[in-house]
Amino acid sequence: MTVSLLDPQEPLEAQKQRLLRITEALMNRVEQATDDTGAAYAQFQRAALLEEEVTARTRDLEHALDLLNVSNAALAKANQETEAARSNLANALEAIQEGFALFDANDIMVMCNSRFGMHMPDTHEHLAAGLKFQDYVTLVSQSPFLSLPPDLRSDEWAEKRMAQHHQDHVMINIRMIWNRWVQVSEHRTPDGGTAILQTDVTDIMRMQRQEREKMLDDQARLIRATLEHLNQGVCIFDNQMRLVGWNSRIAELLPISISTTRMGTLFATLMGGLRTKVRFDKGVTPDELQKWVELGCDRLPLSFEISHGLDTVLDVFAQEMPDQGFVISFTDVSSERKAVRAIYDANETLEQRVLERTLELEDALSDAERANASKSRFVAAASHDLLQPLSAAKLYLASLESTVGDRAARDIVGKANRAMLSVENILEALLDISKLDSGQASVHIGSVPIGVMLEQLEEEFMPLALQKGLELHVIKTNAYVLSDTTYLRRVLQNLIANAIRYTERGRVLVGPRRAGKSLRIEVWDTGPGIPEDKQDVIFGEFQRLNASASAAEGMGLGLAIVDRACALLSHPLQILSTVGKGTVFKVELPLTHIDYKSKAAHLQFHRHVSTLEFQNMIVLLIENDLDLQAALSITLETWGIDVLTAASGSEAIALLREIDITPDIILADYQLDNQETGTQSVKKLRDAFGQIPAAVITANRSKEVVESCNNLDLTLFYKPISPDSLKSFISTAL
Repeated sequence: MTVSLLDPQEPLEAQKQRLLRITEALMNRVEQATDDTGAAYAQFQRAALLEEEVTARTRDLEHALDLLNVSNAALAKANQETEAARSNLANALEAIQEGFALFDANDIMVMCNSRFGMHMPDTHEHLAAGLKFQDYVTLVSQSPFLSLPPDLRSDEWAEKRMAQHHQDHVMINIRMIWNRWVQVSEHRTPDGGTAILQTDVTDIMRMQRQEREKMLDDQARLIRATLEHLNQGVCIFDNQMRLVGWNSRIAELLPISISTTRMGTLFATLMGGLRTKVRFDKGVTPDELQKWVELGCDRLPLSFEISHGLDTVLDVFAQEMPDQGFVISFTDVSSERKAVRAIYDANETLEQRVLERTLELEDALSDAERANASKSRFVAAASHDLLQPLSAAKLYLASLESTVGDRAARDIVGKANRAMLSVENILEALLDISKLDSGQASVHIGSVPIGVMLEQLEEEFMPLALQKGLELHVIKTNAYVLSDTTYLRRVLQNLIANAIRYTERGRVLVGPRRAGKSLRIEVWDTGPGIPEDKQDVIFGEFQRLNASASAAEGMGLGLAIVDRACALLSHPLQILSTVGKGTVFKVELPLTHIDYKSKAAHLQFHRHVSTLEFQNMIVLLIENDLDLQAALSITLETWGIDVLTAASGSEAIALLREIDITPDIILADYQLDNQETGTQSVKKLRDAFGQIPAAVITANRSKEVVESCNNLDLTLFYKPISPDSLKSFISTAL
């Protein structure tokens, strides 16, 4: 274990003196020693070595002391510079006119100048380094020099102030007593501390207040000038029901003295002077008006009339203001009321004339309605009267065509048949236009197998196309669309007929094209095309671009029917045409699911039927028109059918019971004698003889007839009757 002769904690000078004393003691011991063995010399040598070590250590200590002195000098200089900087900072902070304080990141005050808190002398002695920001806010909130609003407590103000302190930058104006203001700005320092600057803004606030008061005075003068220029009388009351503003028009409109309208007059006083001088009209009484005024807040606007004198009427409107005061305006409406009374008196004299005129108009309207009803009945009767012989003629010609052997006679019959067909087409077109224009057209929307309909139309128009040397191509489809079968067929029939009629060479293409959830039926032709300025005209009645066409080729009603029927069915119709190249008409139809019942109904028409199927068949024909009865009988008998005829349902029942026979099929005209209908006759026969297949023949195309036939599951034929359709029905009924 090594024992040190020196204490490192002692100053260097003390350690030097200790080493010198040790050296001197050792030298004395060497000189006084008498050891014969040479121990004294050895001790001397150790003393010499020790002296060298002491000398070296002394030099080291002196060098360290020099370094320490240099460091102390540098430290003293740094302390001097720091004190100088602190003094300069303090002097700078003291030199500024605002109060300044610095808090560290822990909200502990680091320093402040003497102006900080100068507006609150009671807090000055507490504003020193080490003060917490929370304590600083508490001191300010409890200071009597702080002027708080009447409804705000000091602890609430302190809580609000602490909430603002958490923001990075805060600038607030704090009101002191004696109408002084201090603007406090807080800014966050980079190390998370807070620097606060307090600025006296009393002069600025006072200047702003003076400007505001001046502006208010200007506004008051402007308001007074505005009130004086109003044609209305205006009274303004504050929330204490005291008069604070009015114009001179009030004295002109109200029967009150000028002395009553002075600043501070209570509403009750003003009202008391008016009670006995004015009359309140339209359900508002003086007491109700007083109650409205005394509500104090949440008043709804009030409007009424008062009158005084012989004919002075004032319209009064009272409304609450934002400060719970209210304003009342008085408008002179005497002239308006006079005019109203004059109009009322004039109306009384005019009422009789209006009544008389109304009666005249009612009579005219009745006459018009009777004329319209008469016209409707005439059209219906004319339709029936025209279609009835037309049906008979068609049936006679069809029967004659199959029996005539001479070729020349057969050609003549064919021409007559085609002429009858033209008449039928024109008549049906006129009836369709009449129904579509009158709004009486009824539709029956259902699932339609459009492919079957297109095949039927192809069979129908192929001979006409071949006759003109045109190629007619119809694209097949299995799609089903949602539409009315009759009107859809009429639309496509007219479009195809129109394309063939106006195309001299080339072809006509008819086909479907899918478009999302719709199916677009397109009819293309290679005709002359339609100029753009004529593409709207062609949809009018009796409009034909080919003026040389004969009436047999159409009356110009086909596209008019197409346009109206598409509008009725909500099927978009589009036309695209290029002059010299051709035209395409597009009808968009909604796709739907397959309806097998509807499919079967459509498939039954126009199928090829052999008359051999009709041998030994019995058909009961109920028809009161003898010509049509004879024509139908001849046509049916030509097909090998035995025909039983009757003019009514009762006659038919009596006939069948007499001969004890049940027919295979019943054909009944809808309109029979004695107001009896064909549907009623069929029902009686079915009740008596069972569910016999039956069809109704009619020229009446009303919705009621269709519904009546649907309810009894009856097939409906419109006049003039097509022999092919009748043949298909009988074949299906088998």
